[in-house]
Amino acid sequence: MSSQTCTVTGIVLSAAPAGEYDKLVVLLTKERGKIRAFARGARRMNSPLLAAANVFAFGEFQIYEGRTSNSISQASIQNYFSELMTDFEGACYGQYFLEFADYYTRENADCMDFLRLTYQSLRALSVPSLSRTLVRYIYEMKAMVYSGECPYTFEQFESWNLNLSTLYALQYVVSSPVEKLYTFTLSEDVCAEFGKVVTWLRERYVDRRFKSLEILESCL
Repeated sequence: MSSQTCTVTGIVLSAAPAGEYDKLVVLLTKERGKIRAFARGARRMNSPLLAAANVFAFGEFQIYEGRTSNSISQASIQNYFSELMTDFEGACYGQYFLEFADYYTRENADCMDFLRLTYQSLRALSVPSLSRTLVRYIYEMKAMVYSGECPYTFEQFESWNLNLSTLYALQYVVSSPVEKLYTFTLSEDVCAEFGKVVTWLRERYVDRRFKSLEILESCL
């Protein structure tokens, strides 16, 4: 492999048409953080990149680093998350997770935590026993923890008289590794209270309105 190519492991955060047959893809990668690259000819029906240059595609991508832009030359996809692509509600949640990750990550930055969180959260959306609303709140909370914006203790909410189960859930999400995040459920009342805290934190610390969240909240 020449010095102008590299192989990265990542997930497609977004893919937009570029020119007549190409796509401009944004990847969240383990090795290079966020990467923008063209998938040449990916909109042709016989292109080997046809499926790889779509949102949710996770795997290895070979990137050719040109003087002014990057191009995807090959891809080996491990998970297309096809179950989300055919599920309107799941796709809405998934698109929101990808946009949230895009907001927080940067090029040439250590984004391993965000990549693992996003991947595991997309997988959690396909688990029938898990509330997707709860998955969303957990994802938002942990993303804010990784960004350094979320508090690690919750004394500031003492006046809210939160249920002890809510406080435990908040602390659990803060301190647990990604692999153990989606191993619990909450009652409807506790989940609503948990979500109230997470939403308050997001509205205070995240300086952006997400189009995908507006679509999600208007459709569900």
